[in-house]
Amino acid sequence: MEKKPFITLEQVKEMAASYPTPFHLYDEKGIRENARKLKAAFAWNPNFHEYFAVKATPNPYIMDILKSEGIGADCSSYTELLMSDAVGLKGHDIMFSSNVTPAEDFKKAAELGAIINFDDVSLIDFYEEIGAPFLETMCCRYNPGGNFTLHNEIMDTPKDAKYGMTKEQMKEAFTKLKAHGVKHFGIHAFLASNTVALGYYPKLARILFELAVELSKEVGVHIAFVNLSGGVGIAYRPDQEPNDIMAIGAAVKEAYDDVLVPAGMDDVAIFTELGRFMLAPYGCLVAKVLHEKHIWKDYVGLDACAANLMRPAMYGAYHHITVLGKENEPCDHMYDVTGGLCENNDKFAIDRMLPKIDIGDYVVIHDTGAHGFSMGYNYNGKLRSAELLLKEDGTVKQIRRAETPQDYFATLDYPGLKDEK
Repeated sequence: MEKKPFITLEQVKEMAASYPTPFHLYDEKGIRENARKLKAAFAWNPNFHEYFAVKATPNPYIMDILKSEGIGADCSSYTELLMSDAVGLKGHDIMFSSNVTPAEDFKKAAELGAIINFDDVSLIDFYEEIGAPFLETMCCRYNPGGNFTLHNEIMDTPKDAKYGMTKEQMKEAFTKLKAHGVKHFGIHAFLASNTVALGYYPKLARILFELAVELSKEVGVHIAFVNLSGGVGIAYRPDQEPNDIMAIGAAVKEAYDDVLVPAGMDDVAIFTELGRFMLAPYGCLVAKVLHEKHIWKDYVGLDACAANLMRPAMYGAYHHITVLGKENEPCDHMYDVTGGLCENNDKFAIDRMLPKIDIGDYVVIHDTGAHGFSMGYNYNGKLRSAELLLKEDGTVKQIRRAETPQDYFATLDYPGLKDEK
């Protein structure tokens, strides 16, 4: 798959005249088209609902675009709940899936009428102790343990994950919730991250559908929905095939028809909580080449760093890089592409073949629309960049300004720093 940026060098130069690099840029047209494609893939399920994982791209302007496409919010913290409330999402348009949850987070979720997803059976007693109200519809998170395998390949290891409950704990949790007057129940699980294997969602669905039938019979509860959570990934590398969401939706339907329909549970809604799939390809980090260095290797240094995009430094993750204006030139130079942090892992690419790069060139780092800006930090006193939105009409809107030194010092009560600009 060829990786092409959704902007040109001319557009970036025009943007940079008003908004200095580095900045994260999002493509409204791509976001909307992808949201519609996802909904079409699950249109066979009348009550299908996508809850965008706010943690992936916590910006209310992005959430507002998704809301206009009929998409809700998957929240994991108090501040994400506040953001969802601010864009007008309430009630069952919010899923609250957290772990090690503070009392105030639970209370806020209940106040908004969100669907609360309990990560552990002990949290039900905690929820009661803090005086939070039990709602008509509530959910529990499942962890089957062991390894999650697909076609004899280990995709992930739920047994090592801190999330979710065992099957016996799910039964206990549903029994407790039923005693507290809960009428409608949901089942949630996340068993593998960022997979481009088409079989992931269908296999997860079959596991959860079979669990739904078992819990419905043994505990005597109404299973209102199964939440397949996230995990559907994207093709970060050019040699990867992207997920075919229409094929995934059709395969989930096959599992639904095999397991739930014969059990008389054809009213079960399908929920998803996709962040990476929804946003990653429709965002990029735009940076400018500041310096080059030639020692034992050839380096190019950008005005962006790992504080703007942590994934390569933290996970060794691959992000494709395009040198704008040189898309058709041969990739015959090997570089390490770095930022300016005082850490040797502050590298966006290692031994990457690229066109000859010159100081002043603009580069696009692809697929940063999810878990890009949101994972930023302030090490070395680096300031978070702006976020821009390329609107459908071709205009650009700043949806988050760049931080200033005054922002960085705002939580310090030290007189000499209060007026720093």
